[in-house]
Amino acid sequence: MQYEAKQAPPGEPGNFGARLLTLILRIALPVGILVLAFLVMYWGFNFLRAGSAPKWLIALVAIVWGVGGVAALYWIFNWIVERMGDPWRGRLQPFVFVGPAAAMLIWFLALPVLRTFWISLFNRDGPPDGWLNWGDLSGSFAALGERFVGLNNYVAVFTDRLMLEAFRNNIMWIVFGATLTVLFGLLIAVLADRSGFERLGKSAIFLPMAISFVGAGVIWNFIYEVRPVDAPQIGLLNALVVAGGGQPQPFPAWTAISPWNNLFLIVIVIWLQTGYAMVLFSAALKGIPGELMEAGRVDGASEIQIFFRIMVPYIMGTIITVSTTVVIFTLKIFDVVWVMTGGQFGTDVIATQFYRQSFTARNSGYGSAIAIVLLIAIVPVMIYNLKQFREQEAF
Repeated sequence: MQYEAKQAPPGEPGNFGARLLTLILRIALPVGILVLAFLVMYWGFNFLRAGSAPKWLIALVAIVWGVGGVAALYWIFNWIVERMGDPWRGRLQPFVFVGPAAAMLIWFLALPVLRTFWISLFNRDGPPDGWLNWGDLSGSFAALGERFVGLNNYVAVFTDRLMLEAFRNNIMWIVFGATLTVLFGLLIAVLADRSGFERLGKSAIFLPMAISFVGAGVIWNFIYEVRPVDAPQIGLLNALVVAGGGQPQPFPAWTAISPWNNLFLIVIVIWLQTGYAMVLFSAALKGIPGELMEAGRVDGASEIQIFFRIMVPYIMGTIITVSTTVVIFTLKIFDVVWVMTGGQFGTDVIATQFYRQSFTARNSGYGSAIAIVLLIAIVPVMIYNLKQFREQEAF
């Protein structure tokens, strides 16, 4: 005779125990896998930090640990969320995708900003290491107060002669550099689209984008190279000046025309960034319906009127995006200035002053204040840029 096992009714102890065991396993298994993954990640971090293994093994572990670890964590989190009910899945799954990026932004951007602001409130030595002692709070705050200067570093930023010179130069970079980059990029995009050599012309103009800013600085150092009057000029610009009957000049270091010697540095960035602006504008112009421009021509509009009354309004989103991007870049400009002049001869900008105060003068408080001021100058432009993205399609 065969006997069938009877299932316990829902209210009986056997059913309750099975449900409890299932619940515990559903919780313990994901947590255990997650803890194991974090332990493996922690082991990989310690292994890479020690650096005692052969170089090839360290490189291999770094690749597997970095790429594979991120992929494994994503898979584990997604697996855990998938095993939850529909309400929790809908609430938590977006954070599986956004959470790692948000965590990295907080760890590598938000927290360093707060730490930089904290350091900017102290003198050149910054806050004392390990200043907080819970057993002696009064002594801790006394030690902290010895170096605390409040907002004095920010007052110095806006009153120091060299910083005021750097602000002036950054304004010149924005007015001339950003403006001319956008104008030349838009003009070339319009003209190239009507040329029979569109691809060749755009390739040639975009080519400088393949050069690093340090490399561009070295190239233009040779172009601006100056030799004594009685020696042959190897710099292209001075060779042309001498051939025209002029005197050779150290153009970026030409302090007699300061601050206009900054224009010789600004030209380099215009040369580099015009191709970037041209590509974006060209893509936007190709999105303008041909019927729209043809209707304007039928109505008797000239090409200039079509440009200003049809093309420019239609791609205004792209113009704003490119303009704000280039403005942000010119506010942060550093490479070209440092390679060409080292910030001398009246060419200092905010970033070179930050570098000099933080890493040369070792004035951590003042250098941190400069960094915060630069961030505050950039944030409104970024907010405006994001606002434009939300309000209209940029491309």
